Amino acid sequence: MSRAQGTKTGGAWGAYRDAGVDIDAGERAVELMRASVDATRRPEVIGGLGGFASAMALPAGMREPILVSSTDGVGTKIAIAMALSRYDTVGHDLVAMCADDLVCAGAEPLFFLDYVAVGRVFPERVAAIVGSVADGCRLAGCALIGGETAEHPGLMDPEEFDLAGFCVGVVERDRLLDGTAARAGDALIGIAASGMHSNGFSLVRRIVADAGVDLGEGYADLVCRILGPETAPEPETAPLTLGEVLLTPTRIYAQAILALRRRLDEAGSDLRGVAHITGGGLPGNVPRVLPEGLGARLNPSLWPTPSIIRLIGALGGLSNAELRSTFNGGLGMVCIVPAEAVKTAISSLQRDGLAAWQVGEVVAIDAQGARYSES
Repeated sequence: MSRAQGTKTGGAWGAYRDAGVDIDAGERAVELMRASVDATRRPEVIGGLGGFASAMALPAGMREPILVSSTDGVGTKIAIAMALSRYDTVGHDLVAMCADDLVCAGAEPLFFLDYVAVGRVFPERVAAIVGSVADGCRLAGCALIGGETAEHPGLMDPEEFDLAGFCVGVVERDRLLDGTAARAGDALIGIAASGMHSNGFSLVRRIVADAGVDLGEGYADLVCRILGPETAPEPETAPLTLGEVLLTPTRIYAQAILALRRRLDEAGSDLRGVAHITGGGLPGNVPRVLPEGLGARLNPSLWPTPSIIRLIGALGGLSNAELRSTFNGGLGMVCIVPAEAVKTAISSLQRDGLAAWQVGEVVAIDAQGARYSES
């Protein structure tokens, strides 16, 4: 495993200390995160923490393995974390944004590398961030095999940080999901989102600021005030502040989707497509996994929208359709299965603790037809 810290030091230690880079703090951060990183280890990982590069073998027994990769960041959700001095959630988001993209191709996440940029290395803070990345990796089933912590004095304020990362997975060539398998009449299975996930936060932050709402305001009181006393927030959010609810980590679906595919195989059926609902919402993502000539028709009355999305919509004057095209609309993933496999699919997802519903169907369209529509 590799884990670089500080900045790339080509000169004397003293010169870099004078410039504001704290080498000792970087080394302490690495030691603090070591246990979290080690906990993500898979049997294919070669070597340990501290090298210049990372090595990993492919899983044994594969016939024709295809490597699949994805890279992403957390975006301006980072600003909420900085405002609340919370460093133990956004790494989870980072892994979700990458690993959940991989599984859309049918790939099993293998390994992850992160890049943490900070204005100043505060060892405990960096360790909390990377520990959150490691938590996400454990949920995704991948190894955190390396990364970089880069201190940028003079470019970033001491309290600032940002995250990026990438994930690599593997799938047999004949098991690759490439957007060609769906057929008219197939069912669309929506899987519940955990909240806002990690998209649309530039708009969220502007709406919250324009509405004059404090991130420290009690969430239950705010929901009652804005959405009305008849609207109860989800029980797990009731004791939290608005800021804490906004920081709810993006759900990591990778292992549940892989299990869903295995169970469909065992039932004599198949998984025909998976869409990760990120930027662009449902209209921007579900059609990406459909072949030409097919569209997705969804019925929004078939699933609930989390209260946090409805709250932001009410504060910003957004329509329900805008909530589904700007945010995730309450669905973090949409899977395509044959119509006769709906019960098997929903049962499988429920076994893994995920709420799921049939939210629509795949329909044939002509050359001028909408690739996404709602009924």
